[in-house]
Amino acid sequence: MTAPILAAATFCFTVTLIHVTSLAIAIWRFRHNTRPEPLSKPYPRVSQSPSVSIVRPLCGIDNYATDTLRSTFDLDYPHYEILFCVASAKDAVLPLVRNLIAENPIARVKLLIGDERVSPNPKLNNVLKGWRAAEHGWIIIADSNVLMPRDYIERLFASWRADTGLVASPPIGCRPDGFWAEIECAFLNTYQARWQYLVDSFGWGFAQGKTMLWRRADLDRAGGIEALAKEVAEDAAATKIVRDAGLKVRLIDRPLAQPLGRRSACEVWYRQLRWARLRRASFMLYFLPEILSGGVLPMIAVAILANAFGLPLVLSVGTFGAVWYGAEMVLAAAAGWHLPKLYPLYGLARDLLLPALFVSALQGNDFVWRGNEMQVERMRMRPRRMMARVRPRLREVAAGSRRRLRSLRARMS
Repeated sequence: MTAPILAAATFCFTVTLIHVTSLAIAIWRFRHNTRPEPLSKPYPRVSQSPSVSIVRPLCGIDNYATDTLRSTFDLDYPHYEILFCVASAKDAVLPLVRNLIAENPIARVKLLIGDERVSPNPKLNNVLKGWRAAEHGWIIIADSNVLMPRDYIERLFASWRADTGLVASPPIGCRPDGFWAEIECAFLNTYQARWQYLVDSFGWGFAQGKTMLWRRADLDRAGGIEALAKEVAEDAAATKIVRDAGLKVRLIDRPLAQPLGRRSACEVWYRQLRWARLRRASFMLYFLPEILSGGVLPMIAVAILANAFGLPLVLSVGTFGAVWYGAEMVLAAAAGWHLPKLYPLYGLARDLLLPALFVSALQGNDFVWRGNEMQVERMRMRPRRMMARVRPRLREVAAGSRRRLRSLRARMS
């Protein structure tokens, strides 16, 4: 067997094993504790039914905005207040919010309008007034497009442990309308959420800005809400703050839905590119392996192997693709997520975009978030700067490999 054939076989086996293992772990997580703990049961280090402040920053009108914002009023929880935060008095979402408040006169709710700019992050600037106005020691920051189930707060507290500094939830796409919304579902659900739950299962959880449950005292010890301005993305800053405090970010076992509605190709591309550039800027060593993710490269390896061994090319690649994306469909079915019949097509289209997203994320820093031009870094990420950040870790890996090789040679001599 030649070196290229051996390399293709090794690569294909390794990535397939990782793919199946990650799916199995995610399935276990999503099926584990399918019912939340009863509210009457005290959680570790959390008093029984603690009072909670929910801060929802708003900017413009999202698809299904009425449903997602109304869900804030319908929670089965005894003690919570709602703080809607809007930066501009001319924002189109304000009439909708005022109507919802009028429909729920007994709710403890405030509408806060104004913009205090303490960072380049418009969302953080918008959240600031809500955090300061919050009356309670437990605070949830939730994006406007999160659809809150009735047991929303219970789900978050159910994941809190003695060593927890933050509980978060990745978004799970639902109600897609059209081809590109299906692509976005494939990105959010069986790809991004799956990998987040894999690393979370090993205690390396990352915060996700869609929903974050904080104990106010923990963030105050780190410098307060303003400390989230240390990174252009508040969830990246939150992850580093929690880890620096010796605590962990945990994900809830049943992630929360985000209704998508209609999506265009440009919306999907630029949203994924923004997230990729933010991951690259904040967690470079975790970002680099993304070039090997997805089913396209292993299918190319299968094509090489099929050609080398005289097997039917189309049948071999098609069978492998069916197994690869069929396994992702098993995850979606087990978790109760949106699962279209044409999922393999959407999964393949997603994976064809991944290499282009990876290269584009390396080459640029600019992105637009809700009309605001932002940058992940002040200077462009050049190869020399990339290597300067990665080189120390590579040296550690190389030194360890040399030690193991010397030890092996010593035993064989």
